[in-house]
Amino acid sequence: MISLGRIPYINCYPVYGAVDRGIVQLDAELMTGVPSDLNARMAAGTLDISVVSAVEYARDSRRYLLLPDLAISCDGPVQSVALYSKLPASELTGRDVLVSRSSMTSVALLELLFENVWHARPTFVPGDAELSDVGRFAEEEHAARLVIGDAALLLRAGTDPAVPRYEHFYDLGEAWKRWTGQPFVFAVWVAQRATPVKEALAVHAGLIAARDWGLANLPSLAAQAADVTGVPQGRCLSYLSGLDYGLSYPHLAGLTEFFRRLVDKGRVPNGTLTFLPAA
Repeated sequence: MISLGRIPYINCYPVYGAVDRGIVQLDAELMTGVPSDLNARMAAGTLDISVVSAVEYARDSRRYLLLPDLAISCDGPVQSVALYSKLPASELTGRDVLVSRSSMTSVALLELLFENVWHARPTFVPGDAELSDVGRFAEEEHAARLVIGDAALLLRAGTDPAVPRYEHFYDLGEAWKRWTGQPFVFAVWVAQRATPVKEALAVHAGLIAARDWGLANLPSLAAQAADVTGVPQGRCLSYLSGLDYGLSYPHLAGLTEFFRRLVDKGRVPNGTLTFLPAA
């Protein structure tokens, strides 16, 4: 049976919600992990198909095939990938900035923004940001922190008085849009090139059907997300509605622009976008 990776964050609810509810059947075994875990499993060949960080595809594009019309992207604010800072970003040179170990793409984007937009050279310190530890952020010795996923939504919601308030907030999707004018693709679905095409196509068709159901039922998914995270339902709905789960020409333009800049910096090898064939 095909093994299929999924991220536990609520941003994947619109793709997997119909699968969880039995509305769409997938002939695959679901494997859950944070983005860095799924990236590692795909790189090791222990997963057949998965959602992965966009940078994981760029890192080894010869290994993977992109699943058409399926991604997690934004065209402006993303809400769930943000820099929270005690100082303006332009004043963070030499300061410690904690970055999530969970997302290669978010860290790569943050580095580009510091170099090209904020013109600062902070010291990046690997850290984690889960819902269970957002209340400890203010106790740590750092000037800023990159927060991703559900933890970023909870921090921004400000519903917990134990969670500290940061004076400066930078939404990385919004910062990219202002800088380049392009959408930003955070994650894509890929298959190993060794995965049998027939099985991969069946899983892809199921994911597209599930995605379409999810987009038609966002209020129900937002209610589920609110129960899981504690973020108000209205904010969850606003968040899910602001994401795009396709991979259209504008998204591909933003994706290739991101990859081009990473190639120019020598951070990923030059490669190509190669898709799962139709037959």
